[in-house]
Amino acid sequence: VQLVESGGGLVLPGGSLRLSCAASGFTFSSYAMSWYRQAPGKERELVAVVTSDGGSTNYADSVKGRFTISRDNAKNTVYLQMNSLKPEDTAVYFCKVTRWGRAYWGQGTQVTVSS
Repeated sequence: VQLVESGGGLVLPGGSLRLSCAASGFTFSSYAMSWYRQAPGKERELVAVVTSDGGSTNYADSVKGRFTISRDNAKNTVYLQMNSLKPEDTAVYFCKVTRWGRAYWGQGTQVTVSS
């Protein structure tokens, strides 16, 4: 299993970023995918989840209405569209898949929201 995140960077408050997570090594379309984030000195927290077919999503209260998780099963990729970014969204963002009770993580991509 390999998960590779990309798309992070430095953005002004109120700006937008789109994160991508390219997956390989497993049948992507069979598994729910999720995005987590970890800010300095804080625990890793769940941001968003999408079901295997993309038909259902769920979000942390802190990002509802601003972030959108989606997936393209033909491209084995899950996305996180982040709008109206705030300084408190600054964190390393990770994608995750759980297979047979084991969690697999990507290496993460840094998102910094600052003026």
